[in-house]
Amino acid sequence: MSQSDTSCRLSRLVDRLDRINEWTGRLVAWLGLVLTLTVFGVVALRYGLSDSNQWLSESITYWFALMFMLGMGYTYRHDGHVRVDVLSRNARPKTRAWIEIIGVVVLLWPVCLFIGISSLEYVGNSWAMREGSPEPGGIPLLYLLKTLLIVMPALLFWQGLVELLRHVAVLRNEQPTEPEHGSMKEGM
Repeated sequence: MSQSDTSCRLSRLVDRLDRINEWTGRLVAWLGLVLTLTVFGVVALRYGLSDSNQWLSESITYWFALMFMLGMGYTYRHDGHVRVDVLSRNARPKTRAWIEIIGVVVLLWPVCLFIGISSLEYVGNSWAMREGSPEPGGIPLLYLLKTLLIVMPALLFWQGLVELLRHVAVLRNEQPTEPEHGSMKEGM
């Protein structure tokens, strides 16, 4: 197998793995509309009809948590997280690739593992008792919401793997597909 075949395979693998957080992010983006409509509904009920609905009010927290936690990998994919690129701003592409690889392995992955592992017992206890809302009429699925404490670091870890492979491809003189940063035009 030639170097060129291996290079193409790595780039194709990066593209395939990258689709998971892209798809998740695009799906989660629709939750913004759901969240907006829910907030409008709660406000209309409260001030327009002088009524309230606990389930609807709590669902705002659920929609926001879903957007935030499931959208982290997508945000990382599109370079939307806060970064301090003082070290890599003026560096050559291969130096920048090394800095990114070290950042993923030394910073991102340990944080993801810490959050995921330290959340296991907390989430497990919630599942064991099928924890629901403490409020009467609230959403009885709090244990599902808490599961995001494991799903979020898994998605972020996954995107870290994709970024690591993307930078390995750069080190191998490949040009893997880069996501558009700051734009939702890609794929539309």
